[in-house]
Amino acid sequence: MKTIEQLIAAGVAGKRVFVRADLNVPLDGTTITDDGRIRAVLPTIAELAEAGARVIVASHLGRPKGAPDPAFSLAPAAARLGELLGREVAFATDTVGESAAATVAALADGEVAVIENLRFNPGETSKDDAERGAFADRLAGLADLYVGDGFGAVHRKHASVYDLPARLPHAAGRLIATEVGVLRKLTDDVRRPYAVVLGGAKVSDKLAVIDHLLERADRILIGGGMAFTFLKAQGHDVGGSLLQEDQIPAVQEYLARAEAKGVEFVLPVDVRVAAAFPDLRTKAPSGSEVVAADAIPAGLMGLDIGPESGKLFASKLADAATVFWNGPMGVFEHPDYAGGTRAVAQALIDSPGFTVVGGGDSAAAVRILGFDENAFGHISTGGGASLEYLEGKTLPGLAALED
Repeated sequence: MKTIEQLIAAGVAGKRVFVRADLNVPLDGTTITDDGRIRAVLPTIAELAEAGARVIVASHLGRPKGAPDPAFSLAPAAARLGELLGREVAFATDTVGESAAATVAALADGEVAVIENLRFNPGETSKDDAERGAFADRLAGLADLYVGDGFGAVHRKHASVYDLPARLPHAAGRLIATEVGVLRKLTDDVRRPYAVVLGGAKVSDKLAVIDHLLERADRILIGGGMAFTFLKAQGHDVGGSLLQEDQIPAVQEYLARAEAKGVEFVLPVDVRVAAAFPDLRTKAPSGSEVVAADAIPAGLMGLDIGPESGKLFASKLADAATVFWNGPMGVFEHPDYAGGTRAVAQALIDSPGFTVVGGGDSAAAVRILGFDENAFGHISTGGGASLEYLEGKTLPGLAALED
């Protein structure tokens, strides 16, 4: 994989460099609630601009239906990028139309522009190779060089991620180089004990990564909504908690394999429950209580791991040389159910090992709960991409950057 240093050494001054970033930030209307992904790509954009490149930044945002939708415009992200760079950033109101052509043509050396949401064009996400390729051809017409730095999208076979690099001289940006280096420390060059913390709502989302990690990890800690399928698989009642009954046989198989291999599975010993899902808008008190994980009353749902579980998880991470965490321990957006996620985050900070927060909701929780991002070894920008890498899959966006 060619690096951005090699690209710059060969000369980028006066050249149009297409940077496929990941500006897929959460929005409340037009207000960005977490700009972590924008900040993550700043070093690549700034370095190219300082070297005299004419930088064209492109990204997706949300899931529009292949047509323009103001709710998913990248205009707020472009404005925030300009604030963070400390320079004016031009914005094109389309992807490959008149506005994009005019905006790119107006760039001087060292200037930066953002084009509108790539998913406003159906060719970006098309499963038809010809349609996707045709859109990639039009994007290639805007640029001379390509830099892939949108790690959060590299697991997608999309035009700007997979097809476009084949049409232009290409290199990996600083973010992708960093992310790949970190993931190799979780797969090929692991320091032990290696502990993995998995949470989130659905166990089905994590089955493939659990399957892969059973060959690599020493301990796997399970929290979040997915924990209740594990508890049910052990024969415990889970009340009205989130449950994927169809996944119980797979979970039982994994528990048996883990025991045979000497991999320690750690499940919650207590949970915080309530009669109904909390109001995340008002964050009003929800009448929660803590009960034993193997004795959840009928009619109550588990919404967070309990305080004893938080202590247990922290003890299992205290001596780990490598820790990977993906998925919150509960409904962390509500103060009544943030305790478990907070306990895990603090345990990673306290750990002497190499700690990785695996993007997605975990990364958002770290910021929302007010933790210092620099206290962790690495906070990934790509939850889905990180998981697929750990599953052993070939990621199209990374394969496209290889020479």
